[in-house]
Amino acid sequence: MSNKKVIAVAGATGAQGGGAARAILADPESGFTVRALTRDPESPAARELAALGAEVVRADFGDESTVHKAFEGAYGAFLVTNFWAHGSAAQEFAEIEVLARAAAATGLRHVVWSTLEDTRVLLPLEDSRMPVLQEKYNVPHFDIKGEGNELFSQAGVPTTFLNTTFYFQGFLQGLGPQRGEDGVLALNLPLEDGKLLAGVDVADIGRTAFAILKGGESFIGQTVGLAGDHLTGAQYAAKFETALGEPVRFQAVPYDYFRTLDMPVAAELGNMFQYYGDFDREFTGARDLTRVREINPALKSFDAWLAENASKFEVN
Repeated sequence: MSNKKVIAVAGATGAQGGGAARAILADPESGFTVRALTRDPESPAARELAALGAEVVRADFGDESTVHKAFEGAYGAFLVTNFWAHGSAAQEFAEIEVLARAAAATGLRHVVWSTLEDTRVLLPLEDSRMPVLQEKYNVPHFDIKGEGNELFSQAGVPTTFLNTTFYFQGFLQGLGPQRGEDGVLALNLPLEDGKLLAGVDVADIGRTAFAILKGGESFIGQTVGLAGDHLTGAQYAAKFETALGEPVRFQAVPYDYFRTLDMPVAAELGNMFQYYGDFDREFTGARDLTRVREINPALKSFDAWLAENASKFEVN
């Protein structure tokens, strides 16, 4: 029987959880093994993890008994919820409640919780600079995770709070350079000139969580701010220009205009980018690149990520 410590990985077939699971499985000398939590253990992604050596179990955040069972006997966990699966802050909070209760009830000894700041700390809802969403949030997928932090603390769960940020992968999902009517590529972002945007390779979230788990109890109770780079819109555009081999200009899109775009998450993303911009000193400043690279020396810069992904951009 293996004496390795079991790490329960939530969302193991997703981007963040998949990064954590693969990082653990790729390091057989770490003393850890993976219990991959998924709603569908028969999915291709789940079968792939099983082939790599993970124990794959069914867990549905809407069915607390399955989560409790999935945590039983585990040493620790990497926990993440997916707002974008449903778009409801209320549902996400209910899921966080389930995770915190199950983690406490099963006696997990170290949880790394993938979270974000509650924007209402710096931007009260009474501030009129952006619309209030879902009745009581500025940026629901930020605010509800930040609000959920207290659930782990109140339950006495030994937790490291891993504050994430914008994914570099967002550039491959509609935010990358687009060719304008004049034939020139433009990086159109709702970000003011000169403002910093902290970004990270989504897989580095899970990899950094694994490094924190290996680091042990010294990380319990700490908040770790994560980013792979801090760049302005113009700096991102310049790096795209080098990678794609043709001029790329940065075009700042007004926040109010972006919120009117015909896409379901326009208001949410517009508010998110405005928070990045209005509070770049506080948000970006909380993500110390030197410290996080001490934790995870292999953390990818934007240059490194772009070198691996430039061929995926269709700009014809």
